Amino acid sequence: MAAAAAGAASAADKERFICIYPAYLNNKKTIAEGRRIPIDKAVENPTSTEIQDVCAAVGFNVLLEKNKMYPREWNRDVQYRGRVRIQLKQDDGNPCLPQFPTRKSVMLYAAETIPKLKTRTQKMGGSDQSLQQGEGGKKGKGKKKK
Repeated sequence: MAAAAAGAASAADKERFICIYPAYLNNKKTIAEGRRIPIDKAVENPTSTEIQDVCAAVGFNVLLEKNKMYPREWNRDVQYRGRVRIQLKQDDGNPCLPQFPTRKSVMLYAAETIPKLKTRTQKMGGSDQSLQQGEGGKKGKGKKKK
């Protein structure tokens, strides 16, 4: 037990990492449904993999838990599954990355960066013929906004 405790102290312990669910960053959700950042900063349907990608890229110690579900999420689809655990603080209590002192700062950064991911920008460009055909049925949805 002493060897395990020396390797994974309190803040570096996986159970002590903060959890970020995709619902926290989703602009399709209300605050009651679990959104935790302002709607103008939120992203459309983020996935746990996208959150993991942007957090790992900036240098966080990240752990993806694919089969975890956000308790308030009624939709059990694979798209809504997963949560990301991030090591926010070091053993001494200082932030791992000084530019992210709080969990909210991490969530805002992830929401700001996810739209810039290659997977998102390629879909918007529509250079792929198969993507354009797949999105043909979605044209009618834009008319409802007034």
